[in-house]
Amino acid sequence: MPTVTPLSRPAQHWIPFNDERAECRLCPRHCRPKNDRMGFCGVRGTVKGEIRSFNYGQSLAATEEIIETEAVNHFSPGARILSMGNVGCMMACSFCQNWETSQIQHLDHKIVRHYTPEQLVEMCLENDIPIISWTYNDPVVWHEFVVKTSTLAQKNGIKTLYKSAFYIEEAPVNELLECIDIFSLSLKSLNAEFYQKHTKAKLQPVLERIKQIADSGAYLELSQLVIPELNDQDEDIEQTIDWVIENVGADVPLHFVAFHPAYQYTHVERTDITTLKRARKLALAKGMTHIYLGNAYEADLNNTACQSCGTVLVKRYGLHATLQNLDKHSCCTQCGTQSPIIEPMINKPLSIQKTPTTKQLQINWTDEVQSAHILQSKGNGGKDSLLIHSLNDEFTVVKELSKRLDRFIVSRRSDKETGIIISWDSDCEYQPLEVLDRAHYPVSFL
Repeated sequence: MPTVTPLSRPAQHWIPFNDERAECRLCPRHCRPKNDRMGFCGVRGTVKGEIRSFNYGQSLAATEEIIETEAVNHFSPGARILSMGNVGCMMACSFCQNWETSQIQHLDHKIVRHYTPEQLVEMCLENDIPIISWTYNDPVVWHEFVVKTSTLAQKNGIKTLYKSAFYIEEAPVNELLECIDIFSLSLKSLNAEFYQKHTKAKLQPVLERIKQIADSGAYLELSQLVIPELNDQDEDIEQTIDWVIENVGADVPLHFVAFHPAYQYTHVERTDITTLKRARKLALAKGMTHIYLGNAYEADLNNTACQSCGTVLVKRYGLHATLQNLDKHSCCTQCGTQSPIIEPMINKPLSIQKTPTTKQLQINWTDEVQSAHILQSKGNGGKDSLLIHSLNDEFTVVKELSKRLDRFIVSRRSDKETGIIISWDSDCEYQPLEVLDRAHYPVSFL
């Protein structure tokens, strides 16, 4: 039962309805909860005739990831991001990849932390992380916190990224356009019945809001989760392609993403890579230029090439990206053609010192698990230095954790790599959590 607490905040985007109800106008659902009741999302409710937000600053652990985890390939490839997830959702997808946090009735409240906007900005600055990403469950439901933190982040030179299924109204989107640099939006199907049955939402508002972003000129990439037996037929995929070309443009990056069985949809297997390749072939045949395949670990599958001469500009494997043949102006060094890459990141070479280590953690990659979150389960508040060594591939990196950041992603880097060994000298302890989808926030340890 919602009551005014120190962690609740007056919500925006609502109107009075009657003496005992208020109408939320954040998403197209327009919930009208009675006094002391929550709306559909489970985190916004009516108290004394006013809508209040009950998840302001209530967050999953801040996690350092890579921008490619958010289905963003053309904005600062390989950039480190601070991924922030919340609880609750304005939809209820039967196939949800993050149901343990998006569906409030399944939430384990022990995993919830509290952050202020200032703390998140400081965390980015302390760790030299250039982008903060709103992701996982869906950022729509903690709109007030997202807007305030994003505005503060931009004032401090930090870019902002919004990963969403975008079931949201026009007015709050106008606010997002003032403080979000990168939009990565999910279009699950072009079938209205699919949306109604499998997401408990409506298709048309999603299409209108995606069009709003496209028309604004804001940076945009799109993705579609390809789900066996639900939206994986050629007709389904072609409908998405046709709508994107007509309403957004043939040059927008479009990601077809592999599904992993989850929540109420576990009777099928993972999406086969051949299905994703077929989707890409259909999109290219219709004239789209930048098609990527998500949750796919295969060499040279997701490279970005020069549209003029075919030279590889960004070489990718899984979540990892390496810039090649690309100058500081994002032009191909072989023919001079301007590429679609925005703000290419030039990563500094790492100075690796072979120091003695006393503790080790080994993770072996499998067909199911090719990336993991590493959580500092016991330690000194985040500050530590680790070596990450690739098994069967000559690659070692140093991972520095500063104060407050105690969770980060590791991911397979090549076909040769069979796993990794993480080693350290401190008294800290680390535990791995399997990541089954690149945008998945795992809550269970390996």
